[in-house]
Amino acid sequence: QVQLAESGGGSVQAGGSLRLSCAGSRYFYISYDRYCLAWFRQAPEKTRERVATVDSDGVTNYADSVKGRFTISQDNAKRFLYLQMDSLNPEDTGVYYCAAGVATTSCVDFEYRGQGTQVTVSS
Repeated sequence: QVQLAESGGGSVQAGGSLRLSCAGSRYFYISYDRYCLAWFRQAPEKTRERVATVDSDGVTNYADSVKGRFTISQDNAKRFLYLQMDSLNPEDTGVYYCAAGVATTSCVDFEYRGQGTQVTVSS
């Protein structure tokens, strides 16, 4: 069974940085050689936003709202997914969660997601 668990959220002042981590279960990494991993965020009274994606070929994509400020990456063993967030502003506040789409690099459907971690940016 695929399980994803986020960590690294917290509170930070505007202009600060946070690094989120997402640990994937061993089952995921031994079962799928083609996949797309993503970070989404959900802010109160706002629609869910896909922040960034990286696929098994290493191709990355970012929402316009975070380009140049956020970086998605995986560790060399591809057991962890990261989101480095710099130059944070209050509009970045929300629950961030990682998600995985398997057996494809289309980055359209994500069958699995974690529980989320709260990020709060104060002005």
